[in-house]
Amino acid sequence: MGIEFYITRADFWADNEEAQITPDEWLSLIDSDSELTKDLKNGDYHALWSGALSHDEAWLDWSDGNIYTKWPDTRLYRKMLGIAERLNARVMDDDGNIYSAPSDWEYDPSSTH
Repeated sequence: MGIEFYITRADFWADNEEAQITPDEWLSLIDSDSELTKDLKNGDYHALWSGALSHDEAWLDWSDGNIYTKWPDTRLYRKMLGIAERLNARVMDDDGNIYSAPSDWEYDPSSTH
């Protein structure tokens, strides 16, 4: 279990039928971002982010019109803010809380060991 963060255009990530990020938009963004790499072994829309320091594999995936990850560290969260801006979207957790400033989320997985 863990907290999931979404890049979404919806008022609530799970109710996004009218405001989806398309798979083509996500794939195009991956192709245009030198820090993102498709990771097809984990699905057609799974991407790895090269800027991670505290995760073995920092990842983002697309599903049902949203881009998501679990327990993003601070750096991946900030990358998500930039992606959200490029897609005219926002970052939201699974409870619907919106995160918009770089200081809104800080998490260092190495500090929990």
